Amino acid sequence: MSEAISALKGASHTGFATVAEAGLTGMISIRADLKSKALAKALKGLGLSTPGQRKVITAEGRSVAWMSPDELLLICSYEEAPALSQSLSEALAKEHSLVTNVSDARAMFTISGEKGDEVLMKLCPVDFATFPEGEMRRTRAAQVAAALWRSGPQELSVICFRSVAAYMLGLLEVSSRKGGEIF
Repeated sequence: MSEAISALKGASHTGFATVAEAGLTGMISIRADLKSKALAKALKGLGLSTPGQRKVITAEGRSVAWMSPDELLLICSYEEAPALSQSLSEALAKEHSLVTNVSDARAMFTISGEKGDEVLMKLCPVDFATFPEGEMRRTRAAQVAAALWRSGPQELSVICFRSVAAYMLGLLEVSSRKGGEIF
């Protein structure tokens, strides 16, 4: 069996903000009726609950994000993703649902620092002045589909397809270069 490696092996860049590939991250796409009792019970077993529209809930080292009216994204450790995917599939087996481990198809980045917002302001059509912590946004960064959220007071997380991870890192690196600050 081949060894799992992240898209960019943890590559990072420090300019006026620090951008870094987050490394191997578990991600499970859950397509289901978000009002389902079986889904609520399965999430409760993980210490989570169904998030409201555009929200991210974090507990016990895991996060669950609202992605669309019938889709959630569970973010966990890479190692636990296969087992969690299996147990969620079993919990939702009697429901119209689809649970897919997408860990190897996605890449995640973090942007940290006091001016981290400015890195994404240049790339995404999002009003970062009113973008609260714990809110998920599906958007684009330049020409790349992305999902992002404010994962901490001075940190943003960005998810994209693994196939465009190098392009995304290039965008974030250029946008974070010293001298490129907006304010």
